[in-house]
Amino acid sequence: MYTIDINCDLGETPGDQPNLVDEALLDIVSSANIACGFHAGDTMRMETTVAAAVQRGVAIGAHPGLDDKDNFGRIPKPISPKEAYQLVLYQIGALSGFVRVAGGSMQHVKLHGALYNMVAQDRLLSEAVAQVVIDFDPSLRLYALAGSVTVDVAQERGLRVVQEGFADRRYQSDGTLVSRQDPLALITDRNEALEQSILMVKQQAVRSIDHQMVARQIETICIHGDGAHALSFAQDLRDHLQQENIHIIAPVS
Repeated sequence: MYTIDINCDLGETPGDQPNLVDEALLDIVSSANIACGFHAGDTMRMETTVAAAVQRGVAIGAHPGLDDKDNFGRIPKPISPKEAYQLVLYQIGALSGFVRVAGGSMQHVKLHGALYNMVAQDRLLSEAVAQVVIDFDPSLRLYALAGSVTVDVAQERGLRVVQEGFADRRYQSDGTLVSRQDPLALITDRNEALEQSILMVKQQAVRSIDHQMVARQIETICIHGDGAHALSFAQDLRDHLQQENIHIIAPVS
């Protein structure tokens, strides 16, 4: 049987009032990447989202991003390895406190937006992030772009790395994501996104914008919780995978 993890970025709105979309998504996905208050969200949202994830038994991960709420952490900016280390450590530590108080355990770390892509293309930044995980808790898994330098560094350092693919993003021929500044970056056609998801699971590959098949060992599929149709797409994706006899489960090895 094929298996795959579905992860979703959550906790990206401020306040302590229930976020009904986030809570509904937690009934669908197997892993949750919870914003740590820098690119989005705040302490109140961290607490409520963690509690909802613990209640449902969803695997919890810290979702650190650049300190840039104005741009939702999606605009690259220069950052040194030392700054990356401090930025990520601070946010992991913050979320872990909420997880501990809620009676849960943190399972993974997944970077957000521009920080994710910057690290995926820079060995020194990848080494800094890997060192954070080693120093904080080496049992944590590091979610990283499949085939990226982050995967190489994490494996070299003995970390458990989970290689990630994106249901709603397009790829370059080298396996990197098309920049969000490019109008082709996002897949808006639902059928195309579902087809790409099946391709990632069953053929361990993605199709680039120039129609090449790029081999990638994909263990988790990311969906985004901030889109207008995030909830309906998540349900369609789960249903579609199950119809293809693909079992949805968080990483356990």
